[in-house]
This record gives sequence, C-alpha cells and structure tokens, in this order.
Amino acid sequence: MEVAVLDIKGKETGRKVDLSDSVFGIEPNDHAVYLDVKQYLANQRQGTHKAKERAEITGSTRKLKKQKGTGTARAGSIKSPVFRGGGRIFGPRPRNYGFKLNKNLKRLARKSALSIKANDKAITIVEDFSFDTPKTKKFIQVLKAIGIQEKKSLIVLGESNKNVYLSSRNLKGSEVVSVSELSTYKILSANSIVFMEGSLEGLESNLS
Repeated sequence: MEVAVLDIKGKETGRKVDLSDSVFGIEPNDHAVYLDVKQYLANQRQGTHKAKERAEITGSTRKLKKQKGTGTARAGSIKSPVFRGGGRIFGPRPRNYGFKLNKNLKRLARKSALSIKANDKAITIVEDFSFDTPKTKKFIQVLKAIGIQEKKSLIVLGESNKNVYLSSRNLKGSEVVSVSELSTYKILSANSIVFMEGSLEGLESNLS
C-alpha cells in the first residue's frame, strides 16, 4: 500500500512510502483488539474503592434485645449489615484490575487496529519536522495544513521530541506519542493518525 509523503504545509513532497501489508494490510482480529483495549482500560482503574464490613465498624457488640418473645427477627449487634450504619455485606475491597496478555496477541491487536485505520483511509504520512521552541500556534498550523484540525488526531513520532510534544499538550483533540507508546486503544480512539516518516521503520520492525 503506497501513501504519499506530505510536508508540514500539506503539500506532496513527490515521495511515496510503501506501508507493509504485514502491519497495515492484515485481516483484523476483533477478539485480539477487544482484549487489548479491555486490558488498557483495566489498567487505568485505580482500584482504591473500599467499604467497611461488619468487623471494621465502630460500635457496641451488646445484644440489642432478648432473643425470643419480641415478635421480630433476632439481633445480636448494632454493627449488623441489616441496620443503618452497620457494615456492608461483600463490599468492595482494594484490588488490581489488570490482567496479563502475551506479546504476540498485543502485537496482533495493534496490527489489526492499524489495518482498520488504513482501510478507512485515516492514515497520513508527514516528513519529519521539529520546532526550535515549543509553540502551540505552529503545531495548529501544521494540523490545518494537513487538514485534520477538526478531527481527533494521533501524531506518531519516531523518537521522543520534547518541543513537538509540548506544542501539542494544550490541544484537547490532538495527542503526540512515540512509536513505543503506541497502543491499540489510542489508535482506535483517533479519527486520523499521522505518522512521521521516520517512525515507520521502527514501527514495522516492532510489529513484524
């Protein structure tokens, strides 16, 4: 699959890159994508929820009333879950929601997500660029030139570029990541993906 390389003004440079069919042209595996996205979202959960159970409630353990003869249910403690202010039955406890996936499945999920985006014509290749200083205005001009200012976009760098990252940080609909930070969730959540020309070699070597 050949894609034209654009410059930061949105014009074709005359060069084309051949996107590997083994990364951008596979038959998507929906279940692998589902599992990888599920793991990503599970890892975002703090899992710090906690409710006090019967043993953790402060209160008297005195028997409230006699066992028989009242015409009501037996009651042994004010901390019982059936009373207001008592402990909670099977309440939430702190836990880790994360789970393991093997590397091959995660690799398959990312290739599936990239193939979906390639099939939707949502991938753009731009020649490598940088800024002398962080400047959001310059970054917006690049997005306008490429035609993705109004879209939720993901810009993928070959290696970390502090000035480009800082220039995009104030923008709600745009995110800059390096190849090593690319995840299935981020690929699917973006409407348009922009790869810097220098990022493709590292991406394809990681996923091939």
